[in-house]
Amino acid sequence: MREKKKRLSIFGRIFFFLNSVFAALLLLSYILPYAVPKSFPILSVLSLLVPVFIIINFIFMFIWILSVRRQFLLSFFVLIIGYSHVTSLYKFSRNTTAPSQNSISVMSYNVRLFNIYNWIKETHVDKKIVDLVHADFPDVVAFQEFHKNQQAAFNFYTYKHVVLKGKNKKTGQAIFSKYPIVHKGSLEFPNTPNNAIYIDIVKNKDTIRVYNLHLQSLRINPQKEELTQENSERLLKRMAKTFKMQQSQAELFEINRKNCTYKKIILGDFNNSQFSNVYKTIKGSMKDAFVEAGSGFGKTLDYPFFPMRIDFVLVDESFTVNKFKTFTEHYSDHYAIQSVISLD
Repeated sequence: MREKKKRLSIFGRIFFFLNSVFAALLLLSYILPYAVPKSFPILSVLSLLVPVFIIINFIFMFIWILSVRRQFLLSFFVLIIGYSHVTSLYKFSRNTTAPSQNSISVMSYNVRLFNIYNWIKETHVDKKIVDLVHADFPDVVAFQEFHKNQQAAFNFYTYKHVVLKGKNKKTGQAIFSKYPIVHKGSLEFPNTPNNAIYIDIVKNKDTIRVYNLHLQSLRINPQKEELTQENSERLLKRMAKTFKMQQSQAELFEINRKNCTYKKIILGDFNNSQFSNVYKTIKGSMKDAFVEAGSGFGKTLDYPFFPMRIDFVLVDESFTVNKFKTFTEHYSDHYAIQSVISLD
């Protein structure tokens, strides 16, 4: 007779219980894009933790496999069910195609005011940001948290749209373009310096609308904020309020987008992950350039605990995404992203 498989030890049972908890949390996270922040604000906070749930379930699965235990099937099936979530978090290979003559390169970069307050203890960070952009020289570049002192530094672009906000009108959003701007505008969000700006550019015979979107900031400083401290409840409430504001901003943006008949490119800092309702609302049927042609985690925020992708390039379905790149230069609390797309 075949020897029966040994039962799990007490430690093994506790380990499997923990595995079950994180598998359940990951399953719950699959419905988060459908959880409207105004109705489920605290639940929406969990969307930031989805990368953690995915990574932990992979760890559980591999430990069970190495132990030759069938318990690996729990995390395996949960990860398979959420295959689109997994591939949105990590891309194993870069799917690149040759750009066509009708291609356009775009970049998005939250430059954090060009380090004007010396958050990064390094000299000439502002010049290094300008040099980074100049070296790649994308056709269109969108900046969030732009400072007016840097406008002249980007004179190598012929066309620009800069919208400054705040009491002294020194900071805001900016778009620089090699192509003529035939129309431009700004979409104001109430009670915040964050906003969306846009330009309509002409590429060959096509008119394309390019949005630069900066949603409400979470204002979490990983060097100062500790979720384990006594202020964690207050922090969670603040984050929930932010998510509700983001939803209202996404709804305002959606109205503007629906009224535009041109092909569209959305660049920007959403201050929320690809697993959120806010991202789902803005993305709609558009393509996520990282998912189409990126690789690795695509981390865009300098957050030490887990990879957060909160900056995006979204394009209409009529575009082909040829390339996507996440820069590694650390000149802000965000990393620049760039994509090359072609008009079919």
